[in-house]
Amino acid sequence: MVTVRFLCQFLPQKIPIWTWYHVPRRFWSCVVIDKTICQENTGSSEDQSKSWIKTRKKKQHSLPPKPANDHLPWEERLADAVTPLWRLSYEEQLQPVLGGYRNKSTFSVNRGIDGDPKTVGFYVGTGKGRNIVCVRSDHLLNMPEKHKEVARFYEEFIRQSPLEPCILFHEGGHWREITVRTNAVGSTMAIVYFHPQNLTEEEIQPHKETLVEFFTHGPGAACQLTSLYFQESSMTRCTNEQSPYQLLYGEPYIFEELLGLRFRISADAFFQVNTSGAEVLYRTVGELSKADRSSILIDVCCGTGAIGLSLSKGVEQVIGIELIEQAVQDAAHNASLNGISNCDFRSGKAEVVLPQLLPSLDSAAPLFAIVNPSRAGLHYRVTRAIRNCTSIRRLIYISCKPDGEAMRNFAELCCPPDRQKKLLGDPFVPAVAIPVDMFPHTAHCELVLVFER
Repeated sequence: MVTVRFLCQFLPQKIPIWTWYHVPRRFWSCVVIDKTICQENTGSSEDQSKSWIKTRKKKQHSLPPKPANDHLPWEERLADAVTPLWRLSYEEQLQPVLGGYRNKSTFSVNRGIDGDPKTVGFYVGTGKGRNIVCVRSDHLLNMPEKHKEVARFYEEFIRQSPLEPCILFHEGGHWREITVRTNAVGSTMAIVYFHPQNLTEEEIQPHKETLVEFFTHGPGAACQLTSLYFQESSMTRCTNEQSPYQLLYGEPYIFEELLGLRFRISADAFFQVNTSGAEVLYRTVGELSKADRSSILIDVCCGTGAIGLSLSKGVEQVIGIELIEQAVQDAAHNASLNGISNCDFRSGKAEVVLPQLLPSLDSAAPLFAIVNPSRAGLHYRVTRAIRNCTSIRRLIYISCKPDGEAMRNFAELCCPPDRQKKLLGDPFVPAVAIPVDMFPHTAHCELVLVFER
């Protein structure tokens, strides 16, 4: 039996990843710490799992504390929090320097350096420490000027508004975050989040009209928005099904070109925040997939279908699973838009859809799976379904935070069979790990892991 222990601790600086490769041994410390060959009688997988979790926690607790930067100006503290590599040169970062690469940014509203609660930017400090300060983002390297411009004008708007900002839900207030999405040709979508508190629809309507007027004929017209959405929400985050996105002005969608395909993107649909980086990521995934025309690709957490559609020509069929209904609609539209007919996108929770789907495919064509979950990782029932499907011999796991909850998924995929946990299939073994730099000026990478069995 093979048990693999992963401890993904990224180095302070990045390694060049614009071409893919097997990670050299000298970089194993940032991807795979060790691989232990275990006999079945050396203890249960539960004991082994507890052992490496304790070791991991011990290692985390022993990490050196981050240097204090209390003496720095607020702008530099924010840059250290959002783009911690901003002081390093190209050679030091060992990556292409790309300014303003983000196609999506969400700006918060809170008390600024001057104490004004109607400040739009990003947080420095923590809620637990009760030391949050909202700092404007004009100096940040990873955001395009258009995003910063919309944030500045939104701040101007809410400062003119008689309504208060909503900083803590229970303290009242209404104006919350604003999300800005842009594409390569300059289209700009803004999404304003609003807490209704006890206001009726009739009482909210004048404020929506004032918002539209400001961004279409007032000072905010300089932003040249192509779409303006408004979502009333009493929760931190909610989907379009829970609280519909209201189109106040302009086009309902934004479109983007990627790998020769055209994608429609809804207000709440997931799309990689770095479009040029996403092309590198998806090419890498395609090369690693080793798919053939007889294969069926299971694309879990497929978003608007970018991965499945980009690989569709090389497989018999693509089956995508996505939680967000709007994203599924986008994926189906994108397939039609690009003349692709072998893709089937299904809406629902992966932990519900996948266990029902795989038994019907288990004896059909060869299967391989690609999973691209959020930071929360995959639900246990998803990893169990993949593990127990004998037809899946190759799995590609794309992780934006491999040292977080994804670690649990890696253990579930690679531990010895465990009847108590209903992990009955042969364990997977990690074959290749490739970091792809989607986030220049930060310490983060997307990590592409290939598991085989």
